[in-house]
Amino acid sequence: MAALIFDDTLTVVQGLEVGHAEDRAGLTGVTVVLCRDGGVGGVCQRGGAIGARQLSALDPAHIVDQVQGFVLCGGSAFGMAAADGVMRGLAAQGVGFDVGGTRVPIVPTAVIFDLKLGDETAWPDAAMGARALAAATADPVTEGCVGAGTGASVGKFLGIACATKGGLGSAGVRLDSGLEVGALAVVNAFGDVRDPGTDRPVAGARQGPDSWDLADTLAIVTTGQLPERFGDEDQPPSPGSGPGLGSNPGSPENTTLAVVATNARLDAQDMTLVARLAADAFPRTIAPACTRFDGDLVFAITTGQVIADAHQVGLLARLALERSILRAVFHAEPLGGLPVARDLRLPATARG
Repeated sequence: MAALIFDDTLTVVQGLEVGHAEDRAGLTGVTVVLCRDGGVGGVCQRGGAIGARQLSALDPAHIVDQVQGFVLCGGSAFGMAAADGVMRGLAAQGVGFDVGGTRVPIVPTAVIFDLKLGDETAWPDAAMGARALAAATADPVTEGCVGAGTGASVGKFLGIACATKGGLGSAGVRLDSGLEVGALAVVNAFGDVRDPGTDRPVAGARQGPDSWDLADTLAIVTTGQLPERFGDEDQPPSPGSGPGLGSNPGSPENTTLAVVATNARLDAQDMTLVARLAADAFPRTIAPACTRFDGDLVFAITTGQVIADAHQVGLLARLALERSILRAVFHAEPLGGLPVARDLRLPATARG
């Protein structure tokens, strides 16, 4: 039986690079995942509020058979401008899909909504995307409040004022057979992050803006304790009026983005399966996950070097992604007035 060796970085997969750039004052940023030589990609869309571009290039029927990486960014739809800087930079390096006379880099992009935590007019732009590209390296991924995770937060059922700081995490696994699988997650979820080993919340909604006690969103929702105007985007609660605390808890302001990667020799249909299997990490580590208010999405890419089964790769990717989601909140730092997971107390129902 092959031995599993954990490495806490996406770049356990050789040929992958990751770069970050951020605005620490505006609390937003960009993360670029690169496969300069091109790789077969896939995607799984789980949330109801996805903001993205170039996803069609990941359809197995698309004429483009490889992508050069992915861009993850804050700024909601405004942040997609960061991909322009990445594309221009890669094109200048001769990287991309050859169209005769020039190359068009294929870098599918997805965004998180981070406008409520920092400066709502501070959006990633082409220049920030170019900086993230310039910072890309095969070194272990820097985690926490960096890149696209800079303005991330988790547990927004009671409003941003009662949330916990989110961030970016990464993990990987190797087999002594030579198979490599890695993951990276930007955690900006509506739900709470829970440890799948204990099913206890570790980060998420707090009982009040000044509280260090977790509220347990799953318990609140399943017992029917919903705010009166939950999900009514046209009539958000007024400031101080109870659950929501001035921010409608049912608005599409949440997302967990992920990239999983491998060196397995798989085709586009296989990589779509890998992304789908890896996405099972969302409901195992976030509750609730993949709601109509989340833009949850998993990108997948392979460098195609080692013979392996797509199911094996997908399940290993799920394990790596679970670990990445937990590492995202445990490596976060207090920013924007929000505390971090290591400072919080469990809800009374989870203590024992």
